[in-house]
Amino acid sequence: MGKSIEKTEFSAADFDRFQHRLHDNLIELEKVIQTPGFGEGPASFGAELELYAIDQQGLPVMCNQAIQSDFPDSRLTLELNRYNLEYNLSPVAAQGQPFSALRKQMESALKRLDQTASRYQASIIPIGILPTLSTENLGLHAITDLPRYHVLAHSLKTRRGSDFHIRISGEEELDIRWGDVSPEGANTSFQFHYRVNPSHFRDAFNTAQLITPLSVALAANSPIFLGKRLWHETRVALFKQAIDCRMEDSLSQRLPPRVFFGHGWVRQGIYELFSEGVYLFTPLFPQCKESSNASFPPELYELCLHQGSIWSWNRPIYDETDGGHVRIELRALPAGPTPADMMATAAYSIGLIEGLSQQINSILPGIPFRYAEHNFYRAAKDGLDAKLFWPNFDANSISEKPVTEILEELLPVAETGLRHLTIDQDDIAIYLGIVQETLQKRQNGAIWQLQTLAKLEQKSDRSTALKKLVQHYQRNYLGGVPVCHWL
Repeated sequence: MGKSIEKTEFSAADFDRFQHRLHDNLIELEKVIQTPGFGEGPASFGAELELYAIDQQGLPVMCNQAIQSDFPDSRLTLELNRYNLEYNLSPVAAQGQPFSALRKQMESALKRLDQTASRYQASIIPIGILPTLSTENLGLHAITDLPRYHVLAHSLKTRRGSDFHIRISGEEELDIRWGDVSPEGANTSFQFHYRVNPSHFRDAFNTAQLITPLSVALAANSPIFLGKRLWHETRVALFKQAIDCRMEDSLSQRLPPRVFFGHGWVRQGIYELFSEGVYLFTPLFPQCKESSNASFPPELYELCLHQGSIWSWNRPIYDETDGGHVRIELRALPAGPTPADMMATAAYSIGLIEGLSQQINSILPGIPFRYAEHNFYRAAKDGLDAKLFWPNFDANSISEKPVTEILEELLPVAETGLRHLTIDQDDIAIYLGIVQETLQKRQNGAIWQLQTLAKLEQKSDRSTALKKLVQHYQRNYLGGVPVCHWL
């Protein structure tokens, strides 16, 4: 989706040509992956942070294109809705103090963005879903005026043939039908990239799938949408339903949605995930590019463009830059509450991937994939209050356990994994320390928002309370203190 789309209308011939290119790209990818030495090298990290622009009342401001045009940094891009932006952090080596380095980048970018936004009577806030968002802020008028977003809106609606049905049951219930994809733009994420060697991809990806429910429960920061108290991480349910282009007949509903957790444990490597995407999902953007067959590694433009229109919560990435490499993009984490919180969740997640991946093949027989998927949705719904099915590594059994208990038990595993990557002890202590405090105080972004809203509603109506909630959140976020210490 980050690639530029120049056309807004495509013919049947465009789709046929694109489909042929996809299959050619798959053949090339298989050859590239099998090339000795491809993608081998030091691990590295990168990240993308999606953001809201808001006014003094905590309401969204549709000024993303104005901010981008006035911000001299090509790493800033536009998101689906006019009040959302995305900043791409520069990659860092996965050694030394990478989490502190990314945090400094993020804090600097946020400060500069806030200065630019102030020229348009706005400020910047990282939050999974803005609590003050209303139906007035959604609709075709809210979608950013770029060809790729026009194509996305038209393609998904045409395939579905009817309004999108969004139904989410949490503390309260939301049940609406909406005629376009703008509700998807309510979701803002912190997407963390982890470069791994192709030979390690399968085990690292399977481990990422296993531990993602833990990360989602820990980081949950999206409990309110359209004024309703829903899931702790409502983004998960909203994203899936807001762009579900399957028709509502029984046959279509058996097909996979474009937003999904996965279809099973990976058996071989990254190729099978790209192949699955080609065979299971019809293209949305059949734009082909003339490329040189002589270059190595190849760009695989069409395959990567297609993969960007398939929203798995952990996404396989192929990249021809830097000699060519593969990455895992952890997409389930929400934006916010602070750079420190986001880096703490990233450090914990990467530590677990490294700490468990060496034994993952002995763990997976004890947890069927459908249990892992069930864990994911449980964690999104209940956050730190969730109970998950979890394998007992020593006893060769599985049981239901509170997610906080699992998170606490695995802290030493995460530390071991980070040490294996030669992360400095200072970085480990800072960010795993934040995780430990979050668990001790039982307060992440979602819990803070829900508890604060309850207090504010004792003195005012919900609309007023939501505005005050965002204002309190903004002040705390600017203070830089992790959310576990917020009052």
